[in-house]
Amino acid sequence: GKSGVREVPADRWSRFAGSTDDAAVIAATTRWGGYLENVADFDAEFFEIPAGEADKMDPQQRLLLEVTQEALEHAGIAPQSLRHTQTGVFAGACLGEYGYLAASDLSAVDAWSGTGGAMSIIANRLSYFFDFRGPSVTVDTACSSSLVAGRLACQSLRSGEADTALAAGVNVLLTPAPTRSFDVAEAMSRSGGCHSFDASADGFVRSEGAGVVVLKRLSDAVRDGDRVLAVIRGSAVNQDGRSNGLMAPNPASQMAVLRTAYTDAGVDMREVDYVEAHGTGTLLGDPIEARALGTVMGRGRPVDDPLLIGSVKSNLGHMEAAAGVAGLAKAVLAINRGAIPATVGYANPNPHIPFDSLRLKVVAEPTEWIDRGRPRRAGVSSFGFGGTNAHIVVEQAPEQPLPQSADPAPAVSTLVVSGKTPARIAATAGMLADWLAAAGPEVDLEQLAHTLNHHRGGHRLFATLCARDRAQAVTGLSALAAGQAAPGLVGPHEGSCRSGTVFVYSGQGSQWAGMGR
Repeated sequence: GKSGVREVPADRWSRFAGSTDDAAVIAATTRWGGYLENVADFDAEFFEIPAGEADKMDPQQRLLLEVTQEALEHAGIAPQSLRHTQTGVFAGACLGEYGYLAASDLSAVDAWSGTGGAMSIIANRLSYFFDFRGPSVTVDTACSSSLVAGRLACQSLRSGEADTALAAGVNVLLTPAPTRSFDVAEAMSRSGGCHSFDASADGFVRSEGAGVVVLKRLSDAVRDGDRVLAVIRGSAVNQDGRSNGLMAPNPASQMAVLRTAYTDAGVDMREVDYVEAHGTGTLLGDPIEARALGTVMGRGRPVDDPLLIGSVKSNLGHMEAAAGVAGLAKAVLAINRGAIPATVGYANPNPHIPFDSLRLKVVAEPTEWIDRGRPRRAGVSSFGFGGTNAHIVVEQAPEQPLPQSADPAPAVSTLVVSGKTPARIAATAGMLADWLAAAGPEVDLEQLAHTLNHHRGGHRLFATLCARDRAQAVTGLSALAAGQAAPGLVGPHEGSCRSGTVFVYSGQGSQWAGMGR
């Protein structure tokens, strides 16, 4: 419901205004965009990277390391469980500005500069750190990079080449040059927003960000007890070939990629409820995309039941190489939650788009997903400015029964909090205590213990807390955060989190806290 677009941070472009002429050019360039806070910050200690090497790493590498760690934690997959496995990485990226800037000062080039600025390392860095042994590819098809990465990841899974795959995208805007180029080409929005499919559309705003989705074959995910947010049914990629210009879209190719994707998915296009469109808010692009969607997917639908369309670019701006994964994430969450977010700022339909005859409707306000007695389905489109088009078909996941334990709930649950340093363990314990206190009594302590013990990364250090109820867990975690003692709490220590059998011969039979250690 909000827009993340703002003016370029003051320190981002100031270094390029070295001369009066450059300063004048920058002053005349649009200053709107979706910019991350503290883009240079990085938790090098967590990823065991020396400060000197981290300093020479493209921020795109840093961001994807952090977001990949979070994606695996969100998926409930302990990263160390994927070591030495056929896990593939397909990362969309199209800007090598950091390497260019670093190489411009030859006196600062060192042994880390090569890997720090290389585009290939954006994917390879993830495989190296997490010790993945599957394919590792950086994909550059410009604005469709991360959606093409998603298709390649699915193909790798279907062929058996990979058993788990990460589809990712990242974009960081470090110089004014590309923005200036698009500005001169009259593609940039002067009003400071992507007004997708709206009459006020005047171009797009550039944006930065990162996203990662964790993919497995559905049968494997069900077997492993994973929480499945949605299913990718099919996809397609093609090229515009010759059009009115290198950056001009080709309507025939856009229609073709849609038909191929739904043939691949085995899905009737009339049974797709929503399309997360490319929708950049350009005068040329939006009408062409809308006509392709309407011609292939809209016409033939009832007048009162059009195909719903929208674009996350109205919220975030155009994240270019990460735009596809952002759209995919939005579609997955919308399907999973049964609600479609609004396209921000949509007020008056673009007069060059005949929405009624095309049987299209822009989602202008939060919309509940209509129950049609079949799985919810959505499409996601992404088009590169060089003509590479991609479309992915997403479907609601099958119902997953909650696991039922035949054993009675234990009288005591053991919570494991691991981390690379005592300070990190304390910080994690504090966050857990705050969350648990706010979450209320509906939190099942046994399930929380299971998640902490089996679905989080196990690090060199860990602390344990034995708790009979939520109140004791909050008290113990708060004590751990404060470096204090508490009943049932064993503070941070080195050891293995692997399960096994422990024998303690205590003589006359008394038990004591920590004896298992």
